[in-house]
Amino acid sequence: MPAPLNLILIDDHPLLRMGVAGYIEQEPDLRLTAQLANAAELRAWIEAGNRADAALLDRSLPDADGLDLVSDLRDLGIKVIMLTIADSDEEISEAISSGVDGYVVKSSDPEQVLAAIRSVCDGQSSFPLNIMQKMARGELNNNALSALTAREMEIVDHVKEGLSNKAIAYKMTLSENTVRNHLRNIMEKLGLRNRVQVATLALKEDRKRH
Repeated sequence: MPAPLNLILIDDHPLLRMGVAGYIEQEPDLRLTAQLANAAELRAWIEAGNRADAALLDRSLPDADGLDLVSDLRDLGIKVIMLTIADSDEEISEAISSGVDGYVVKSSDPEQVLAAIRSVCDGQSSFPLNIMQKMARGELNNNALSALTAREMEIVDHVKEGLSNKAIAYKMTLSENTVRNHLRNIMEKLGLRNRVQVATLALKEDRKRH
């Protein structure tokens, strides 16, 4: 039997954490390794060298906007599912632009939350059907690159310039493996198969803006 997926939950409401922990604990393929109440606790958790497969992250933390923590988590290879009470188009667009892998409203059934966790850990995105329909119709954001994080966009810009992974790694002070991981995430988000398609799309978006 494969090892369970390690999860962390970042939310400042004890009752919600208790409820989520309760139904995750019943799933043999999932393990909740940390319950954190705010951004400071998350940063301490990261600095201690802890890692996880996925994070359930509240948007409204007492000491931070949850969106500001997404890139830090993704840089560590942690998939991010935004857990929030809000489902307005603006909030959803902001979450997608920040680079979250999934979006779940707190009123969702436990089965929906569990399905989202398994989906993002399997390398897929997970958004409610109505959100996916709006994304497909272009109602949330007309920029095809809007789902990428700032660091991913920087890598896209270097790919557009024709730089190799080794050159990108040197310019960004990253390992080649980290660059490859970022590129894989970029292609997954954009539904592309190779770096040539990434560069082509980036150039196309440049032409639309100018």
